[in-house]
Amino acid sequence: MKKIAIIPARGGSKRIPRKNIKHFLDKPILSYAIDLAINSGYFDEVMVSTDDEEIAEIARKYGAMVPFYRSELNSTDYATTFDVLKEVIERYEKDNIFFDIGCCIYPCTPLIQKETFSKIYNKLVNNDFDSVFPVVRYSTPIQRALRLQEDLISMMSPEFIHTRSQDLEPAFFDSGQFYWFKTKIIKSTNSLWTNNTSCIEIDEMQAQDIDNEIDWKLAEIKYKMLNSD
Repeated sequence: MKKIAIIPARGGSKRIPRKNIKHFLDKPILSYAIDLAINSGYFDEVMVSTDDEEIAEIARKYGAMVPFYRSELNSTDYATTFDVLKEVIERYEKDNIFFDIGCCIYPCTPLIQKETFSKIYNKLVNNDFDSVFPVVRYSTPIQRALRLQEDLISMMSPEFIHTRSQDLEPAFFDSGQFYWFKTKIIKSTNSLWTNNTSCIEIDEMQAQDIDNEIDWKLAEIKYKMLNSD
């Protein structure tokens, strides 16, 4: 089975300018995703999908391929991850290069653990799932979510107002780090998620949204804690 790692890293980040190549501790944050993919030994190709020359230069410096630039259509704020992945896969197929399995690794994900990465790959291939990705458990029950309207507070799900928190079903969210997937299936369904998608739960220490400078500092603290002797 041929496998490709696709790291989507456009140049137009808004909340943290040049986010995908900003230094995380001692090197560009993009390099962590590239290192993970290369050192895993899984991939026939590790490529970065970008519209930006500086990002492409840094990607190549750390060992990734940038065989072509992302289209203008898929470089906007409205392009989805799936749009980018589909463009990459179809571009390779035009050159008669076909991959059975792909992995989308987001560029700002230095907290990914190698063991988790391998465990999710194994779950994909050994259980015949279409795609598998890591999730994090919500720390509080989402059934207790509140709504604020005209300065009045109410429950979104009032039927749970007297239910003990330990009796409520746990809920999870996408860690936003990576997806392993079967290329043919996501192309045919036009989605990274199908009715045959699974996940593996990870600890909240292993994930961090990075949307502002505080998030960035928190991610650096978590990274140091995860990699301390």
